[in-house]
Parts: sequence; C-alpha cells; structure tokens
Amino acid sequence: HEHGGAGRGEPSGWGDFRLCHDLCQPRTGKCTGAGVAGCGKCCVGCTAFVTNNSEFVRVIMINFLNDIRNAENPISNNRKLINTIAILFLGIALGTFSKYLDFRQTELPGVLMAINGVLDIGNFLGRFAIWILIALCISIYSNSAIRASINVFVFFVGMVASYYLYSNYIAGFFPRSYAMIWFGFTAVSPLLAFVCWYAKGKSKLAFILSALILAVLFNMCFVYGCWYFNAKSVLEVIVFIIGLIVLRRDTLRSSALMGTISIVLAVLLDMVIPFHFG
Repeated sequence: HEHGGAGRGEPSGWGDFRLCHDLCQPRTGKCTGAGVAGCGKCCVGCTAFVTNNSEFVRVIMINFLNDIRNAENPISNNRKLINTIAILFLGIALGTFSKYLDFRQTELPGVLMAINGVLDIGNFLGRFAIWILIALCISIYSNSAIRASINVFVFFVGMVASYYLYSNYIAGFFPRSYAMIWFGFTAVSPLLAFVCWYAKGKSKLAFILSALILAVLFNMCFVYGCWYFNAKSVLEVIVFIIGLIVLRRDTLRSSALMGTISIVLAVLLDMVIPFHFG
C-alpha cells in the first residue's frame, strides 16, 4: 500500500488534512499499526481516514468568513491595548453619566437640566437603542472580528459595572432584575459583536446581516401598529439614521434597498417577537 499523500499530486492548500492507509492483517481484521507517522487513528481493511478533520473544518470556516469580510491591516499590540483601554474608559464614563442623570434629575446644573428637560436624555440612556448603536460602531470599526468581540465586551463591562456600582454605593439601591438583563447582555455581547463586524462586508450575506441589524434597531427606535407610527423620541430617530449611515452600502440604490428590507424584516420580527428591548 501507499502511505501519505506525498508525490500523489494533492493540492498543497489541504495542509494536514490527509488520507492514510495502514497495512492490515486480512485474516484477523486488525491493523498492524504500520501507517504513516502523524496519522492519529487507523481503520480496518486499509480504509482511508481523516486525521485532522477539525483543522479542515477550521480552514473552511475561515475561508467562508473571509469571503464576507477580510480583516483590516494589522495594528501593533500597543495600539490594540490603547484602543481597548480607551473603549473601557468610554464605557465607564457613559455608564456613570447615565446613572448620574437618572439619580440627580432634580439637582442637575442649569444648562444640563434644560437640555434634559427638552430631550429627556436620562430616559433615552435608559433604553437599549443608543447602546446598541455605540456597540455597532465599535464593532464595525474594529480591526477584525476578534477585536470587535474584545472591544465591545470591554465597553459593556465598563458601562454596566460603573452604572450599577454607582447605583449600589451612591444612589443606595440595586435593581437586581434589570441588572441581570444587562449582565446577560454583556455576556453574549462578544458573539454579537463578532457577527456584526461582518455586516460591513461586500457579499450578499453581509447585506442581509446589515438589514437584519437595522431591523432590530428600527424596533428599538419606533413604536407602530396597524393605524399608528411614532418615534420614541427625536434622539431615537437620530440613532436610526446614524445606524443607516454606518451600515450604508456602496451605492445609494443598495442603501435604500437595505433600508426598505430592514423595515419589512422589522415588521416580521415584531410579529414573531412582539417584545422589544428599550
């Protein structure tokens, strides 16, 4: 029997994914163990087998994801660390500010109180839409899908931790049920960020992903039914417009099509999942 794939003309891109044969004892049905070194298991009857199937699957998945969107030019480790720390402090600052507005509504400085009175910033920051938009921007503009996962997770850790530490130690109460929702959302945020990073790709799948993200954002920004349609606030309208700009396609026609499809998907999502965060 032949052993291994050397000299038989297999494509070099298969790497460690190779088929091997072992010398067998026909009468006993047992392998002699005389297979090619590096083959992890052997088969009865000299049957070809795969020794590194997981590596092959990994390569297929990487190629599939790279067809959607390729990682940007690499940046130095120092730059990665600086970016992540900056995002952490952004989360801490926004979480603290959000709880401060919520707790000190009647004691705000004059200008901030006037702005809050007109725009209702405190309640706006208490809903999901703005945080989803910020996380989307962090994800989309990260250097890679892995970096998007790290950056978004760090942002939510900083934001949620600072918000509930302020609530517990300064405001003097801890809303456990709401905290559990945010803790759970923070836990799954790396996976969501990983997926969202691919929305800025060039493939049809990226287009569909962008429309789906916009659909979720649409349902967070607007309330509607058979005979009514309202924005939750002018700030939510701005959030949706920014989301549309961030996820825009290469042409105006494609962007308009994406926006239209997102609204259709939003209505379908509303029928399936009538409960909206935010």
